[in-house]
Amino acid sequence: MANLKEVRGRIISVNSTKQITAAMKMVSAAKLRRAQDAIVRMRPYAEKLQTILGNVSASLDSNEGKYSAQREVKKVLFVAIVSNRGLAGAFNTQVFRLVRKALSEAKANGQEAHVLPIGKKAMDLYRRTGMLDAALPTDLAALFDGLSFDKTAPVAELIMKQYAEGHYDRVVLFYNKFKNAAVQMTTEEQYLPITPAEKKSDSNAKSDHIMEPDRATIVQEIIPKSLKIQLYKALLDSLAAEHGARMTAMHKATDNADALLKELKLTYNKARQASITNEILEIVGGAEALKG
Repeated sequence: MANLKEVRGRIISVNSTKQITAAMKMVSAAKLRRAQDAIVRMRPYAEKLQTILGNVSASLDSNEGKYSAQREVKKVLFVAIVSNRGLAGAFNTQVFRLVRKALSEAKANGQEAHVLPIGKKAMDLYRRTGMLDAALPTDLAALFDGLSFDKTAPVAELIMKQYAEGHYDRVVLFYNKFKNAAVQMTTEEQYLPITPAEKKSDSNAKSDHIMEPDRATIVQEIIPKSLKIQLYKALLDSLAAEHGARMTAMHKATDNADALLKELKLTYNKARQASITNEILEIVGGAEALKG
């Protein structure tokens, strides 16, 4: 049985860890409320805009819809959106697993694939794998420091430019979609080309659209802005999911620390009782020896 000093030291250590995890849980809960409010407000608008974007793209010809042009896929860009910090359970690992699967599939199909990391954990991982494109930035971890549309827009513009100029034939986003504090859904979402809306089989259904303002304005201004909003929404989703995952992980860690403390205190009490019993036996034995 462990001696009292060792057990006492472990109790102090576990108790300190419990205080840290409990504090981190409270911090993540406060950040989660703000991030959740942001994504809840943004998501309906972004999803409706994405639907409209698909409908409009389906009605544009190949010359007008440079972001919806379907080309033979030879080069693909995978945008991995993760966190800057760890201690969030399997939050980052789930995205990395999905990206790794996509990279294997691209290689099997004879496609050249690169990764654009957003988040320090992704940058640290893919910098060692040689999957980065020298023409793309790798210092995007600062996006999550005061995340805003204005900070996200230049990144979206760069991705759109790479696609429009033919450097990539397909762009895919990988991120954790926020559902609630305990559940995050790892998502693979095609960013470019824009997926056109499915045409209805009903022959009486209208396939044309009345565009206001004119088609040129929609192509030059509204579609690019919509794509920027889609990337911003993915980052908001990932940020809210990160805080939810970290809060859940710290909650579990605090509960585990409580359980471990109970076991250690029980072990400590048993060791203390054994020590007291040994001392009593030594005293009694000494007294008996003196009598003899």
